[in-house]
Amino acid sequence: MTDAAEPHTVDRRDRLVILASSVGTVIEWYDFYLYGSLAAIITSQFFSGVNETTGYVFALMAFAAGFAVRPFGAVFFGRLGDLWGRKNTFLVTMLLMGLSTFVVGLLPSYAAIGVAAPAVLIAMRLVQGLALGGEYGGAATYVAEHAPPGKRGFFTSFIQITATAGLMLSLLVILGVRTAIGEDAFKDWGWRVPFLVSILLLGVSLWIRLKLAESPAFARMKAEGKGSATPLRDSFGKWPNLKLVLLALVGLTAGQAVVWYTGQFYALFFLEKTLKVEPALANILIAVALLLATPFFVFWGWLSDRVGRKPIILTGCLLAALTYFPLFHALTEAANPRLAAASASAPVVVVADPADCSFQFDPVGKAKFNSSCDLAKSYLAKAGVTYANTASPKGSLAVVRVGGTLLPGLDRAALPAADFSAAKAAWETSLGAALTAAGYPTKADSTLVNRPLVIGILFLLVFYVTMVYGPIAAALVEMFPTRIRYTSMSLPYHIGNGWFGGFLPTTAFAMVAATGNIYYGLWYPVVVALVTVVAGVLFIRDRKDADLHA
Repeated sequence: MTDAAEPHTVDRRDRLVILASSVGTVIEWYDFYLYGSLAAIITSQFFSGVNETTGYVFALMAFAAGFAVRPFGAVFFGRLGDLWGRKNTFLVTMLLMGLSTFVVGLLPSYAAIGVAAPAVLIAMRLVQGLALGGEYGGAATYVAEHAPPGKRGFFTSFIQITATAGLMLSLLVILGVRTAIGEDAFKDWGWRVPFLVSILLLGVSLWIRLKLAESPAFARMKAEGKGSATPLRDSFGKWPNLKLVLLALVGLTAGQAVVWYTGQFYALFFLEKTLKVEPALANILIAVALLLATPFFVFWGWLSDRVGRKPIILTGCLLAALTYFPLFHALTEAANPRLAAASASAPVVVVADPADCSFQFDPVGKAKFNSSCDLAKSYLAKAGVTYANTASPKGSLAVVRVGGTLLPGLDRAALPAADFSAAKAAWETSLGAALTAAGYPTKADSTLVNRPLVIGILFLLVFYVTMVYGPIAAALVEMFPTRIRYTSMSLPYHIGNGWFGGFLPTTAFAMVAATGNIYYGLWYPVVVALVTVVAGVLFIRDRKDADLHA
């Protein structure tokens, strides 16, 4: 179907309007991703009242909280956008995002105000998630409705750059502050600076967005009296449109989301938390890979105007699913070769009675994981050492096997309470010595990091992101009519990216912590991406020439 409406010619002023929309979206993503980039420090500042593993999972859960509410923001602000207009909704979402980010920069730590600190932190993340839920659908719809037929993929691809640009901006600001004041000061107070700077960016963004005009398609729809008075009911209460919403979720955005977050966030978590690469170096490596790959967002958007959105998105999902495991194995060898060598030459195995092993997640920080199995797994998890699990006879003491060395676990029941702490410290020293003797490093040696190879691997991961993300805005916009477009496209996008993608770091890390296998969490994005490939091939129809005035 071709665009039956009179073609809209995009002049210089229209391009400036589209650029202004993109710049505002970059700043919203900057605000949102500061938290993810600083997850390790957030753990120590706001979740220090629980054990280390639980604290990190909690920090990732707080990160995911912002994603959990994004679909609700999509519904609320999507409805406003279809009733009230794209421009006015932009202003509200920007204000909420900027102010909540600024508050995080002022928030006292757990040591100062106790549980109130993580409570307020999570509340601010929820506000950010609601705001972002209303942001993307408006930006994508707004830009697509300005674009002439045959160029929607190209024009909306600039919106797709904004998420990566926001992440890269957050990494560069963090790196600049870290370099200027030093790592110790940054961990103490300097981490607040990037959050506080957002108030200045908020002022710039609001000034830019006040200059925006309404989109031509929305203005025409209003002038002709064809708008929807009940966009929520028309979007989700009628099966023909609800079916499209569900297909967009399963056949497009779910796979796109897990590829996006694996390539740009889980890769960063993996470098810092698992491979123990110095945070500043990890930020530089990710930033370089992002910089190199970013132009491909525009390339794939441009190509999708010619070959369609569906084949590019689904090919990206398939390539990612088929290559994630070898790529992350290669990343380990390139970023921490001593860890890779030790894992190969002296694999670690925890031999224990399964009944003696707990799932070490303690929401209130009161549980004591002191069994011989729990003590072994807790130490190995903190050390970033991957291990295998082997069952032993019921009631037997856990044994840690490091290569050919056997280290019996600590029998808590045989020790007086007064002697346990000293015995535990001595046992952990012995296990640490065994790991060191086997070649396991306590952190990655920065001089041994193969920087070109690491950047190459990260580039390929982000390249997959550009394939699935570059054409997605145009694909979603073209699936729904103008009168309910903002509402209809926002929900599947934010369920996909907010839930399937946003929960990826938390889910993957929990899977790793439960199994001891540092690569096990990759099964999550691999399976979701493959489901999207199958659903997309069978049920998604490409609509690259759809009439946006319908």
